[in-house]
Amino acid sequence: MFHIRRTLSSFALWLLLALTSIARDPNVILIFTDDQGYNDLSCFGSETIRTPNIDAIATNGIRLTDFHVPSPVCSPSRAGLLTGCYPKRVGMHRHVLFPKSTYGLNPDELTIADHLKANGYATACIGKWHLGHLPEFLPRAQGFESYFGIPYSNDMNHPANERKSRIASDALWADQATAVTYWNTPLVRNEEIVELPVDQRTITRRYTDEAIKFITTNKDQPFFLYLPHSMPHIPLYVPDDVYDSDPANAYKNVIEHIDAETGRITKTLQELGIEKDTIVIYTTDNGPWLRFKNHGGSAKPLRDGKGTTFEGGQRVPCVISWPGQIPSGKVSDELASTIDLLPTIATLTGKPLDPPRKIDGVDLSKTLLEEAKSPRDEFLHYSSNGQIEGIRQGDWKLLVKKTKSGKPQLLLFDLSQDIGESNNLATEHPEKVDLLRKRMTKLDAEITTTARPVGGTLNR
Repeated sequence: MFHIRRTLSSFALWLLLALTSIARDPNVILIFTDDQGYNDLSCFGSETIRTPNIDAIATNGIRLTDFHVPSPVCSPSRAGLLTGCYPKRVGMHRHVLFPKSTYGLNPDELTIADHLKANGYATACIGKWHLGHLPEFLPRAQGFESYFGIPYSNDMNHPANERKSRIASDALWADQATAVTYWNTPLVRNEEIVELPVDQRTITRRYTDEAIKFITTNKDQPFFLYLPHSMPHIPLYVPDDVYDSDPANAYKNVIEHIDAETGRITKTLQELGIEKDTIVIYTTDNGPWLRFKNHGGSAKPLRDGKGTTFEGGQRVPCVISWPGQIPSGKVSDELASTIDLLPTIATLTGKPLDPPRKIDGVDLSKTLLEEAKSPRDEFLHYSSNGQIEGIRQGDWKLLVKKTKSGKPQLLLFDLSQDIGESNNLATEHPEKVDLLRKRMTKLDAEITTTARPVGGTLNR
């Protein structure tokens, strides 16, 4: 009897400790950069860029090596991230939005912020939005209680993006003070422009300042912070105190500055004693803009970069930590995507997801917490203009590329043996090509037929 009582007492203590450890709903911080390549973190193999603070997120948690975005360009990718849907399902697949665009993400869609806010979370978006700059599409219409940031890309101009070419020159890097005035890019708080043009030299740091204020204010309640940095999308800027005048180091300088600012956020979590209560996710919206050379990043060992459906355009770095819950030092090569973050966050926060409409994301929580296989076994590849162009199934990837002749180019890769997509196996496996092509067409037809309306009026 004594042993039974002691066993029950021990179990009661364990249960009390367990309940205490999970009593608080976890915070979520989602850091989302712009145009960062697969190879642009030390923990993903960069030999030139040093990112100790982001690497620490991986060391304290998990590094996902087969993680994908649903579009190789900004706006569609961000729509997929927040809604858990392929961009075509929510009408946001038609390339990127510009200052003259009259449409945006439909506020009727359920976003990560909508879901968590409805479950008692404080929510904030700090950084680049790019899902509609009109008031009815800005973050406060999409589940965020506050917004501070640039409403579209940092090379776009208020009010209509006229008379400016997209450039990233060594001369502008060498003269950052003049370069700041070249783009008439606005800084917005909630729905009001508060600085025009924004001083982009300090914007990464100011985003972090705002983020730390938000974290500190809400340290005693669960919060969701979405921190989509404007860079390393061109043009590139850093504050004067960390500036490296050598244009050959421009991109490196910007990434290492983002890393340092990320370190300020993780240090704040430690100082406030909420590090173990916070899920931190770091990833990016698409691959690197390779044509800008030293102003762009690297996707090695992947093929190509931003704007393409090759791996370099859509496979991106991702690290996630939740100390005490996600085992430290894990590396997962399971297939996953940003569209899976909505259902995954819902499970990790203990806030079951019951979306009012169909989504395409799957719950990766067991993959993160228990090293289980990913429930995702296939993934669709849409072009930057929203055209279906490929499908991934297991290790096999099929791309169907349009050509000038009108006859499609068929590309079949076994990614388990050829991550660089250099060996086209289409002629050797015609049955696999046929099977994947039919499956791709079927899945895209369902999305096309059931797609929901975008917000506002399309203008092409």
